[in-house]
Amino acid sequence: MAQFDDRKDAFENKFAHDAQMQFKAEARRNKLLGLWAAELMGKTGEDADAYAREVINSDFEEAGDEDVYRKVSGDLGNKADEATIRAKMNSLMAEAKAQLMSEL
Repeated sequence: MAQFDDRKDAFENKFAHDAQMQFKAEARRNKLLGLWAAELMGKTGEDADAYAREVINSDFEEAGDEDVYRKVSGDLGNKADEATIRAKMNSLMAEAKAQLMSEL
């Protein structure tokens, strides 16, 4: 019986670890997206960092990525279209995951 409990605990630990890594990757992606958008808007230094934090915080409005997309899209206006923003979100997610993996 102990084998089953150990196996169950291992699955639960893996699930919790995977969820935590996904959260970190999304937060990192949002920071990178915020810095990218800030650059398009001409923000630098502390202003760019503050904007990146706004993008990170926008992800807590609802589940999924739509809240982040709406924030960035609304702020960028005609500086980037939907396809560009969504493609950037996808590429930055891959970059964020790679960064996190390299830190392990």
